[in-house]
Amino acid sequence: MQGFFLLFLFITSFSILITISTSTDTLTSPQILTTNQTLESSDGTFVLGFIPGINSNIYLAIWYQNINPRTVVWVANRDNPLQNNSNNDGFLKISDNGNIVLLNSSSNNNLIWSSNQTTVTKNQLVLQLLDNGNLVLREKNVNDPTKYLWQSFDYPTDTLLSSMSMGWNFDKNTEKHLTSWKTTGEDPSTGDYSFKIDFNGLPEIFLRNDENIILYRTGPWNGERFSGVPEMEPDTDSIIFKFSSNEHGVNYSFSIGNPSIISRLVMDSTGVLQRRTWVPSSETWTTFCVCDTNASPVCECVKGFSPKNEQAWKLRDGADGCVRNINLDCESDKFYHMENVKLPETSSVFVNMTMGMDECGNLCHRNCSCNGYGNVYVTNGGSGCVMWFGELVDIRSYSDGGQDLFVRLAASEIDSNGKRNGTAITIAIVIVATIIIAACTYFLWSWASKRSGQTPQENQSANLIRDAKQIKIEDLPFIQFKNISTATNNFSSANKIGQGGFGSVYKGELPDGLEIAVKRLSKTSGQGLEEFMNEVIVISKLQHRNLVRLLGCCIEGEEKMLVYEYMPNNSLDFYLFDPIKKKVLDWQKRLYVIEGISRGLLYLHRDSRLRIIHRDLKPSNILLDGELNPKISDFGMARIFGGTENEGNTRRIVGTYGYMSPEYAMEGLFSEKSDVFSFGVLLLEIISGRKNTSFYNHEQALSLLGYAWKLWNEEEVVSLIDPEICNPDNVDHILRCIHIGLLCVQEIAKERPTMATVVSMLSSEIVKFPSPCQPAFIQRQIEHRGDLPEQSENLNSTNSVTITGLQGR
Repeated sequence: MQGFFLLFLFITSFSILITISTSTDTLTSPQILTTNQTLESSDGTFVLGFIPGINSNIYLAIWYQNINPRTVVWVANRDNPLQNNSNNDGFLKISDNGNIVLLNSSSNNNLIWSSNQTTVTKNQLVLQLLDNGNLVLREKNVNDPTKYLWQSFDYPTDTLLSSMSMGWNFDKNTEKHLTSWKTTGEDPSTGDYSFKIDFNGLPEIFLRNDENIILYRTGPWNGERFSGVPEMEPDTDSIIFKFSSNEHGVNYSFSIGNPSIISRLVMDSTGVLQRRTWVPSSETWTTFCVCDTNASPVCECVKGFSPKNEQAWKLRDGADGCVRNINLDCESDKFYHMENVKLPETSSVFVNMTMGMDECGNLCHRNCSCNGYGNVYVTNGGSGCVMWFGELVDIRSYSDGGQDLFVRLAASEIDSNGKRNGTAITIAIVIVATIIIAACTYFLWSWASKRSGQTPQENQSANLIRDAKQIKIEDLPFIQFKNISTATNNFSSANKIGQGGFGSVYKGELPDGLEIAVKRLSKTSGQGLEEFMNEVIVISKLQHRNLVRLLGCCIEGEEKMLVYEYMPNNSLDFYLFDPIKKKVLDWQKRLYVIEGISRGLLYLHRDSRLRIIHRDLKPSNILLDGELNPKISDFGMARIFGGTENEGNTRRIVGTYGYMSPEYAMEGLFSEKSDVFSFGVLLLEIISGRKNTSFYNHEQALSLLGYAWKLWNEEEVVSLIDPEICNPDNVDHILRCIHIGLLCVQEIAKERPTMATVVSMLSSEIVKFPSPCQPAFIQRQIEHRGDLPEQSENLNSTNSVTITGLQGR
């Protein structure tokens, strides 16, 4: 009887843990894979098994079968290794709940790693290593064997294989990117470098270090290639690159035209991004460097700019960038034509897919904040318009294969043909005349200053202080520079929380413990002085719970600073457009933000001592305090209206495209209805969780407004709602808000409601709404795009990136 019992135990345990007896490409649910066993793809290319690491660690990995030394392409438990021991007691299995799990039996089946994918099915599950290196979990004996329940291709480590993809899935809020090993060949744990797609602006891929500093970027996709990788040329026998971007996501991948070629993209542990191709005859990997962060490229400033730090530049340190030689004049400015360049970084740009280059150039010239423009795509003779309103960051020059870029310069820097003015004689005359005028100006200034007992610098400060005091601000103190310097730890980089065309923003703490935000006007910036004084004048007279509070200012020498209350929760865009962070904003919080912004605008338009038009309402100018209360900020572009004024006109168009009303963007006309339009865009962004400009390559819409209008007419507007906030309990309320948003963005200004009406609509004081008319900026010419949502091009060799034209800052 005892012998029968022992036999029963043996049979039972054998049925629970059945090891695979021969090499195969699959593991079924009763089987286990131990540390001395492997799975092999059916064609013999890839192997799944266990590899040793540093400190006697063991990792579950995939590598090439017939390549020596062993080349690993994927690691499962990279940050939680098995500990090596003589019993080889770690094993892989399919759990009862449909997870793939790696267990350590010597520690009571301690869980080491899991696919974290619970699957409910009546069918038997199979784990299979495919010929392309993808490890997949699927149901056995189903009609569609490619319907995977889980796959390793969704969780890349440091390697991108053929038919893998990296990027964003907007429908599922998931993202895939490459991350380096800690140490090549020894430690596969998460390293210091990542290669990730950023979908803001024109999507492109960035290489960053562990401090989130950008080390390299590919440049945006131009319809044929990445603008920063000019070597991408068609060759169907080699590597075929694919890039797609639409409302469902942004993805980058490659495939092999010739199946005999083995090639992979690797983010190595030293910060070098490489394409490595296997050469069987020599049994070596041929390496093409895509980006070497340790390289020291030869840099030069764009024409019209000079190094900000000449001494550092001579030592090949261009971190401080370049500054303009001559300040811009707006109306007389011209554009310098640069050829074969990688377009500047595009996270904050205006994009119009139907606008031609002539119209694009004219619009950019009319807007004094536009620093440059170019084509979006180079296919079909060029299509689309992209404009830069911030710094032109990371322009790289190539001998061939880049794109055209038009950079705004002072007219004296270039003639009508984009070349340097005049002869040496003319230049000499201008220089001498300039010196004489400058000398006379200086002596006159010095003489006047001495008579007043002040230096020129002190005199300028005194004038500014006098102008500021003439504003009659009773409660706005002037704070000494030394006190602000102490509060911000001498304006340390660790305290820097923001950057704009005016300068930088720093977090600080006053001696009484009050946290502050300091807006410091850049000494070298030609912009910002007018905005500085404008903001002092405007916001010092405003008091409302939904407006950021100005605590004081500092004007000493060349220093000009504004001191605000500190907002610990950053700005609205920090949460709204991030697939993970947006989860913080449920519908009640978003509605609270919408209502707060509307009340703040109503106060500006109707209830404050002054009538204020903000002119630059957007998510980055909505700050959130510790309780997520919204505060409208940045009044540098605001304008004060008199009691009888209803509309203004300006020749200097400022603000941010995508949020500007059509009458302001095209004609310079602004009014309360301009802010209403911006509010409508912002409201639709809050509801959808997407930027207005993120629809630049949508098949049927130029913008979020166009997409919303299309869904409205098709009675499918519920599809606009961010899935994070959409549920049966609040969908009717959200639809009311979409209706309000569409009323606010109507093309004709007089058809838009006032903010007083909007507030009443939001509070349900007004129940019946009129039907909205067509919004502005919604038309698209689909025929110009061709097959651009997904382009395929080939790469013979990759870019070594050795010559850099640094940005003008």
